[in-house]
Amino acid sequence: MKKRKLFVFTTSLTLAMAFLLSGCGGGEGEKTSGSGVEKKTIKVAHYFAENHPQNIALKEKFKKIVEKESNGELEVRIYANSTLGAEKEFYDGVRNGTIEMGVPGLIMQSDIPKMGVPEWPFLFRDYDHVKKVLNGPIGEELTKELDPKHGVTPLAWSANGFRMFSSNRTIKSMKDFDGLRLRMPNIPNYIKLGESLGANVSPLPISEVFTALEQKVVDAQDNPIATLRSSGWNEVQSDVLESKHMFSPNIYIINSKFYKGLTKEQQKIIQKAAKESAAYEFELMEKSYEDDKAYLKDNGIKFTTPDEDFSEKMVKASQPVYDEVFEENDWAEELVGKIKAE
Repeated sequence: MKKRKLFVFTTSLTLAMAFLLSGCGGGEGEKTSGSGVEKKTIKVAHYFAENHPQNIALKEKFKKIVEKESNGELEVRIYANSTLGAEKEFYDGVRNGTIEMGVPGLIMQSDIPKMGVPEWPFLFRDYDHVKKVLNGPIGEELTKELDPKHGVTPLAWSANGFRMFSSNRTIKSMKDFDGLRLRMPNIPNYIKLGESLGANVSPLPISEVFTALEQKVVDAQDNPIATLRSSGWNEVQSDVLESKHMFSPNIYIINSKFYKGLTKEQQKIIQKAAKESAAYEFELMEKSYEDDKAYLKDNGIKFTTPDEDFSEKMVKASQPVYDEVFEENDWAEELVGKIKAE
């Protein structure tokens, strides 16, 4: 009799605990949309500030399109300003599936050399040239190894913009690069370019740039001026050289396993939202340049536009970058020719 009572008590306790846990639990996979279909959350990570065109486009286009057209089956949460880690951390997160989506730069180029091509110096003429190349067959060629090698699916190219040097002194000739302590991303072609110009390059993640400039660990950095403005680096810089020495794209990527687990209709919605969001971001970046320049000038930044002679000298100085990549990659010279011919 005692054994029977003990069994009943134990069984009742187990059922009570199971009920309690089911009420208190609830991971993201347990949520349902209005239609009763399992609701999935897409975390999107990037390193731009909240007011940067990249984040604005994600909020105003990508998030709205995905949530509306999926009828609530997909929820988008955007994490700006390196909230989910610096670029390498959130890119690795997308690769291993702890983060569903990201908008990194071309950090993956160390493993996939063709992904570094868009950031080779003085390669693109203007935004129209960039869009024609990246949104066409060449852009597809550059990204084709992302899924098989890194387990991420490319969705759309977006724009970081044409990079320029901001500094705490005026750069008006090649000699002004001598001894300049220049922060650049820890990517070989960036470092090679900075050194070829004559600067002392310090590789740092973007999340450490403000502090390094403020504490005068470095004198200068290179980024599009939209990033200079949105990140507040103008508070610790005095000058901008409109060098346009490199174009930096970003790319919308999604974890391939997560993506392939969606319905075909959901995949189409994400593809559409990514393309529309990226196109809108390109538009915002193009339009924002003069406004960003005026804002920065009003806040004490002096702009220097290089004359033809200075520009030609910078282009000539960048040749070692091409010499190196042509030697290392038998496909590189032909690809550069195709890009310049577009």
